[in-house]
Formats: sequence, structure tokens, C-alpha cells
Amino acid sequence: MQILIAIPVFNEEAYVTAVLDRVRRYGRDILVIDDGSTDQTPILLARQPVEVIRHATNLGYGRSIQDAFRWAQSYCFDWLITMDCDEQHEPESLPNFFEAIRHDDADVISGSRYLQSPATTDTPPADRRAINGHITQWINDRIKLPITDAFCGFKAYRVATLKRLHLTERGYALPLQMWVQMAAERFRVKEVPIRLIYNDPNRSFGGQLDDPQHRLAHYRNVFDREMHRYAESFASSCCVTCAEGRKTAAAPVDEADTTAG
Repeated sequence: MQILIAIPVFNEEAYVTAVLDRVRRYGRDILVIDDGSTDQTPILLARQPVEVIRHATNLGYGRSIQDAFRWAQSYCFDWLITMDCDEQHEPESLPNFFEAIRHDDADVISGSRYLQSPATTDTPPADRRAINGHITQWINDRIKLPITDAFCGFKAYRVATLKRLHLTERGYALPLQMWVQMAAERFRVKEVPIRLIYNDPNRSFGGQLDDPQHRLAHYRNVFDREMHRYAESFASSCCVTCAEGRKTAAAPVDEADTTAG
């Protein structure tokens, strides 16, 4: 089985070398998508035995993930794992994803920072906790997908199913579009626990998205637009298969990792 590990980066000179050194302990096929870094990241990547896609300018997190999808499909990988490069996703969790892949009972395996004891996790800013809580609840209620963490970018995807997605979001709202489409296409989804690590409470989302109310409104617009596009898929009360069949409501959670926008 061929598994690609894809890591989007943007100005990660402080982390990229150490993270890639750790990732290489677990996987041979590694792709880094450099989203127009202006620091030393490109120079550091040139010293690493990894494949690199480089954007000449910053095109957004969503575009980087879409590039990873295309690469995995073009080179006939069986599974794609995406993870961040800021040490908020621990490479040491990769074996947990490998084990979940071996069970062969899901199309998407999503990391959740809320399946572990809070005593072992960090505390994020209140606004990010609230926003992820709202969005996770939308997903639970409106598309009947019982996940606990809407914004975690540490995921594994069955590559054969990615052709059923039609993603256009270039920014941090990509997960909203993706969850709706995966539910509409009846993807089997399950979660695996990862540790909540919060390194940078001052990370910028960019422009107006730094305002929590504007960010939540933007996410709602993307979500509602996708719901409208796939309205026929959600006409029945149950629209998605969960690998574990869980129907529990999600507790309020946060949008701590960089996937959240």
C-alpha cells in the first residue's frame, strides 16, 4: 500500500527541518507544498529529501490541500495523509493513522483533538473554541455527520474517493466545503484522537478574517452555499455513513490548528 504524507507550509523556517526529520521516521513518500514562503523555508526545503510544490505567491491553505490531492491521484497513491508543519500535529501520531487505514473501514480518517483527556491538552483562545464549536454543531445537525472536530487538518484520505470532490475554496474555509461534499457523496468517516497542541495564539488568519465575527460569517456563507449546491443529497434525514455509527453531539471545541483559517 502506497501512502503519501503531504505537508502545506508557509513561512515555517522555525519548524520545517525538525518536523520533516521526524516525519521521515514514519514515511518515505513526503510532499511539501510551499505556499509562497518569503522566509528561509525554500532554502531549508532544498536540503530535504522530499518532493516540493512551490507556489510563486501565497495562494491559500485550501489551494495547497487541493494540490496535494492532485499529486496523490496523479502518482497513484492509495492513501494521502495531510498534516501541518508548525508542531501542532505530532508526527508520532502517524502510526495511529496507519493502523486506522489498515482497518479498511473508512474513506476519511480525521484527527480529533477532543477524544483525549483535557488534562493532556493545551487551552486555545476562547473565540477559536467557540467558532469551532458552532461549526462542529452545524455539521452534526445539518448533515448528520457525528464528528467532534471540524477543523483538524491532520487527516487521511482514500485517494480513490477524491475524484468525487469538486473543491474550489482556496483559503481556510476549505473544510466547510469538504465536509458537505463528503457527506453528500456518502464518504465513510471516522476519527482518531490526536493531542491538542497550541503554539501560537497570535497567528493571523489574514485581513478581515482576524475578526472572529467576520470569520464565523465567512464560514457560514461557504457552508450554506455548499448546502444549497447539494440540497438534493440532504433531502432525507440520514445522509452520511459514519464508520463507527456514532450519533453523539459534539462538545464545544476550538479551531486551534492552521486549517481553521
